[in-house]
Amino acid sequence: MTLQAIDTFAATRESSSSPLAAMPIAVTLVESVSAEALRKRAAQVLREVVGLDCAECLYVEGSGRWLGRDGDEVQFDCSDFSHPYAHVIRSGKALTLSVGDARTRLDHAGFQAQVVHLGAKKRLQVRPLRAKDGEQEWLGALLMVGEGSTFSALDDDPGMAAFEELLCQLWARLSREQGERHRSRALRDSLVKLNDGARRQALADQLSEDLLGQSTAMQTLRRQVVRAAETNLAVLLQGETGTGKDRVARALHQLSGRAKGPFMAINCAAIPEALLESELFGHAKGAFSGADHAQQGLISQADGGTLFLDEIGDMPLALQAKLLRVLESGRYRPLGASEERCADLRLVAATHQPLREHIRAQHFRADLYYRLGQFPLSLPPLAERRDDIAQLAQSFISDFCAREQRDDMGITPSALRLLQRREYPGNVRELKNLIDYACAMTPQGADIDAYVLPGEQESDAQASPNSQVNGTAYSLPNDIDDLRQTLRDVESAIIRQRLMHFGGNRAQAAASLGLPKRTLAHKCQLLELDTK
Repeated sequence: MTLQAIDTFAATRESSSSPLAAMPIAVTLVESVSAEALRKRAAQVLREVVGLDCAECLYVEGSGRWLGRDGDEVQFDCSDFSHPYAHVIRSGKALTLSVGDARTRLDHAGFQAQVVHLGAKKRLQVRPLRAKDGEQEWLGALLMVGEGSTFSALDDDPGMAAFEELLCQLWARLSREQGERHRSRALRDSLVKLNDGARRQALADQLSEDLLGQSTAMQTLRRQVVRAAETNLAVLLQGETGTGKDRVARALHQLSGRAKGPFMAINCAAIPEALLESELFGHAKGAFSGADHAQQGLISQADGGTLFLDEIGDMPLALQAKLLRVLESGRYRPLGASEERCADLRLVAATHQPLREHIRAQHFRADLYYRLGQFPLSLPPLAERRDDIAQLAQSFISDFCAREQRDDMGITPSALRLLQRREYPGNVRELKNLIDYACAMTPQGADIDAYVLPGEQESDAQASPNSQVNGTAYSLPNDIDDLRQTLRDVESAIIRQRLMHFGGNRAQAAASLGLPKRTLAHKCQLLELDTK
């Protein structure tokens, strides 16, 4: 259709003396690389060649409800007849009136702003622009302002008709091409996002081998770690003690672009204040008594890699100011040195302390807090991820067996239930220590049973009044509403305590309770104290 419009334009040029039929005009329009550029060139041609005071192409946006102007946020509702464009779009016919009449009859603020600087005696004409193909696609409207005689000549000018047809055909083609390019770009963007999403999910799945747990909280944390590792922002890990902040810090390093660089870590609470600055910044020879040789600090050693500052909340205020300067400028000065040095590192800090409260108490610098927390990560306590306890326990059992060269062992359902019910102020670290102890107390070839778990009987005893049966302590609930179940629980507690006392030896435990060994084994099975 565009070639046909060009042929029509060329034929008009041969049979008409209209200035709009000049071949350079067609070339100018055809060379437009976008619909917006075409509209601007067409308006410029009309102003310069025809001598119009104003010429402008408005476009119908995607939904067909609005007309827009290039480079302007003003929009014209196609159903609002307070401007002339709605009349033209609805009727499909050109509208001609004086600028004075337009000001009086049409009170749309955006339209009034278009014509406010024009003379009232000038004529205004709005023409509908529509591609004359099978779809009769609406493109927009053409606004022209000039002398009345000019429009009389244009109405009978075949060059204007050819110009308008060429404009519409080129506009429709460029709009379709732009739409296709936009769809292609959107498809490419969506594929990139899809690929990025798949890549990030693969990395998060890879992290599940180190950051254990399939709970929602842990899946969310692993995804956040992947996103944080893609940046070079300082990361602040916040969470209760024992939640695995050191593991998360190492995971951030391994997934980052600095993975081939060093990973240096220090616990700010474990080193005396007098030595911490030297450990971080290093010192020159003779910087203080006993400094017989120069020593690199962790900041220097972490150059090109990651520096992990655990328990950052315990860092002295004076040292906080020096650390802030390193983060902001990448420059530092070792103790006793005369020159500054540079370090390119990524900082990961961790704390279990409420830093905001420390800021209010003036024990921690607010500016350092915000600089450290460019990418904050909160680690969930074990109480919020109890579904992960079974997986964590089995992993810790496997680690113990490999470390101590023990045969593989499992854990009984009753022991797992006890683990699920426990409180863990020490979180995952406490669970690991608990499992290590239980593994050590479990006889070779047996599985971890409930009676070897430390602290259970003591906590039960503290919860309610104690009684003694043959020297064995057990607890009585305060609100008994099921005597049979209560007797079952008491019997279970007594047997667990007696088994623990004899290191799991059932023969000795049975003899101490005055029971045959077979009867004790049967009770252990009924009370789910053992899977055997």
